[in-house]
Amino acid sequence: MLGALQGLKILDFTRLLPGPLATMLMADMGAEVIKIESPTQKDSARDFPPFIAGESAAYLAYNRSKKSLCIDYSQEKGREIVLRLVQESDILIEQFRPTMMQRWGLDYETLHAVNPRLVYVSVTGYGQTGAYSQWAGHDLNYIALAGLLGGNENEAPQIPQSQIADIAGGSYMAVIACLSAIVSRATTGKGQWVDVAMLDAVMPLNITVMMFQWATKMQLPREKGVLSGGLVNYNVYKASDAYIAVGALEAKFWAKFCELIGKPDWKNRVLPTKTEILAQHKAELASVLASKTAQEWHDLGLQHDIPISKIHDINDLEQDAHLQARQMVIEMEHPKAGKLKSIGVPLKFSETPASPTWTAPRLGAHTREILMATGYSEAQIQAWAEEKLVVV
Repeated sequence: MLGALQGLKILDFTRLLPGPLATMLMADMGAEVIKIESPTQKDSARDFPPFIAGESAAYLAYNRSKKSLCIDYSQEKGREIVLRLVQESDILIEQFRPTMMQRWGLDYETLHAVNPRLVYVSVTGYGQTGAYSQWAGHDLNYIALAGLLGGNENEAPQIPQSQIADIAGGSYMAVIACLSAIVSRATTGKGQWVDVAMLDAVMPLNITVMMFQWATKMQLPREKGVLSGGLVNYNVYKASDAYIAVGALEAKFWAKFCELIGKPDWKNRVLPTKTEILAQHKAELASVLASKTAQEWHDLGLQHDIPISKIHDINDLEQDAHLQARQMVIEMEHPKAGKLKSIGVPLKFSETPASPTWTAPRLGAHTREILMATGYSEAQIQAWAEEKLVVV
């Protein structure tokens, strides 16, 4: 493997979406990621529909570029093998509720004694401490508690199409946690435990709303928020055939846009003080925007350097020329599922380019390779397979 993280060895005990996406991103960047599952406690994403040739599309989406080790770490023999791997690893990332890793003798204190340089990252919904720490939860619960669903004055909250807490609060923050602790280790020589709580980690997504409310002592409903519907020049409108996003936030963009549509007298329609005036201004602009197609407005925005864009559906993404040039929708060959479309690597490195190396592995696909590299014999591994301690 090549990439910016070449040389890092990561033991991945995560499941479902947050942790697996984080470790996949790091694997794409060159880290050796060993996904560890138990024969009796595999990643449940493997069982999620839809399926492609019997393989879960979700599991395939979140687990490329990794190696698969299947071992029963709840047994003492399995735990001893994991401890041996810990001795030569840089990072362990897990996603169980607090105290679960302790039950298997794989908690931070135990592993720190085995390898003081180990970076140990725990990803949970609510963190290792606090009143909610043992609560069950999912993305919807975390964004609800973090205030991201609030502020609706006249209608029920809408559930986002994407998993905001899982990815922005879990996956991305877990990558930041891993690499920040690795940088710290380079200075101190010591590993550490990083507690990543998805509820905590999505709080910064609300920073602009919280700043406004704390500064003004005003609580605006979502549709009146500065960046969520309360401006004429930063809003969503219907073109003749589809919706578009007008992001002419700065005065220079809005002035240029007003000139473009032949309404120079609208330049001061940015911060109306009365709700009825705002509604009137929005209606007048909507009437103008309905005169052209979404593509026509999108092209005009590009031509005149004004932030106007189409609103893509998922089906539009792979047809977008810019995203094609950025290689953000890629295709890989899977031995069972055939050609698979996947998200490309979002970071572009000039000297150490990141690249997916292979599709998500079958359960235990690399067990033999990993254990032999750790010093165990072929005969010993085969005996463990017959005991169902490992899957090879």
